[in-house]
Amino acid sequence: MLERKLDGVAGRFVERAVGERSEAAGGRAAAAGAPDPELVERPLRRRFSAEYKLRILRDAEACTRPGEIGALLRREGLYTSHLSAWRKQRDAGALEALGRPRGRRPVDRRELELGELRRRAERAEAELAKARKVIEIQGNVSALLEQMLGTEGASEPESSGR
Repeated sequence: MLERKLDGVAGRFVERAVGERSEAAGGRAAAAGAPDPELVERPLRRRFSAEYKLRILRDAEACTRPGEIGALLRREGLYTSHLSAWRKQRDAGALEALGRPRGRRPVDRRELELGELRRRAERAEAELAKARKVIEIQGNVSALLEQMLGTEGASEPESSGR
C-alpha cells in the first residue's frame, strides 16, 4: 500500500513539465496576497536628478556629529559610493553632467532625414545601374538577333535561286 502511494506521488512529478508552475503554489500565494515566488521581477535602475544630488551633498557636508552621514544615507536609501561619485562630478565642474541622462544621446531629426535620403539615393543608383545593365543586355540580344536573322536572310536567297 505504501508503494502505491509512492508510485502515485512519483507519477505526479513526472506528469509536470520542466519549468511548469505548480497550481497549488500559485493558488496559495495569490490567496495570501503575497507575490508569486516563481516570477522574478527585474529591478529598475534608480535615477537621481541634479537637484537631488546637490541637496544630498549639501546635507552630507552639513553633518558634523558621528553617525549623521550614515543616518542620512539610510534614510535616503543611498550608499557611500553615491556620495563619492557625486562629489567627484561636482569637483570636476560637471554640474551639468549631474543632471545628464544616461545612455545614448537622442538623434537629431535632421540627421535621421539625411540618413534616409542617403539610403534612398543609394537604392535609386543601384536600380539605375541594374536598368542600364538590362538595357545593355537587351541591346546585345537585339544585335545578336539581327545578325542571326541577317545570316538566315542572306542564306535563304542563295538556296531559293537554284
